[in-house]
Amino acid sequence: MGYRHGQAYADQIPELAEERVRLSSDKKWTGRTLARAEVLALGRACLPYHEAYAPALMAELRGMSQATGVGLPELVILNGFTDFIDTVYNTDPVVQSSPAPAHPGADNCTAFIVSPDATVDGYGFYGQTWDMHDTATPFVILLRGKPAGGLSFLTMTIVGCVGMIGMNEAGIAVGVNNILGGDGQVGVTWPFVVRQVLAQDNIDAALACITEAKLAGAHNYMLIDAHGRGYNVEAMASRCHVQEVAHGSMVHTNHCLLPRNIEVERERLPQSRLSSETRLSVAQNRLDSGHITLDDLVALTRNHDASSGICVHAEEPMWIESCSAAIMRPATHEMWAVWGNPCQNEYERFAV
Repeated sequence: MGYRHGQAYADQIPELAEERVRLSSDKKWTGRTLARAEVLALGRACLPYHEAYAPALMAELRGMSQATGVGLPELVILNGFTDFIDTVYNTDPVVQSSPAPAHPGADNCTAFIVSPDATVDGYGFYGQTWDMHDTATPFVILLRGKPAGGLSFLTMTIVGCVGMIGMNEAGIAVGVNNILGGDGQVGVTWPFVVRQVLAQDNIDAALACITEAKLAGAHNYMLIDAHGRGYNVEAMASRCHVQEVAHGSMVHTNHCLLPRNIEVERERLPQSRLSSETRLSVAQNRLDSGHITLDDLVALTRNHDASSGICVHAEEPMWIESCSAAIMRPATHEMWAVWGNPCQNEYERFAV
């Protein structure tokens, strides 16, 4: 699988890997200034944790490496860039005084679970925008996979990355939005966690893939199954909190909501905090009324009502945009996905 993925994108994967290694050396993103050799050494140190956590996914990376010539440390950095930033930030050998606030480009997604009782048709949904620096948009793909002896899956991802947002044939859906951890460590990055979730046939096993991992950095994970059971997991590298979403809707953006996690959250720029808080409020207001339909969720991802809308457009100086979005209905095994900015492109329907 990894070899075929690498063959299909043999030109783009080295380009994206090089960009993300370079950004991992940039103090504006990581809070530290590192040489390339130091960045790659940290990536290499993460490899044994990925191997222990998911050997089959490491085999995929090795196949991708063989097809592209990109080294395994570079591929781990490409995959887990927004976790790897936390690792760089909090690794002792690179500690410096007065680290820079986190770059807002790492934290602009808006994610939501809608329970069955809050929908018109009685089926639960998961959805989100995926926001990043606008240079990432050309690399967005939808990947269909069928591991030998495993479950078929769909994942919206980027070239060279094993998975970011997806659903499997058992009706397990998973997505993420980045939060900014000051407690990063050498460990497992979030795309491996997403793909391990998609290898499970029940939500309890899927949840354990998050709570039992030695995470490299901070992300908020959302899970929902075909029966409408949902969980929100605000996971830092050193701690996590699991919240069941049994009724109504749950929204998460890019700031920690729990005091215990706020303790280890990185400093952020004021406009970044305002964006996260505004998007959270807008999405909550839109979903609180219940009687939600697919069209309502599509409209939510295209929202421009607030000064900091859910549908983000690239503007200087940060050039962050909604590179894609996805909405999934696990009970019917359907995914609606859009490449590029949701308000400028049409959703397409897929099934797994």
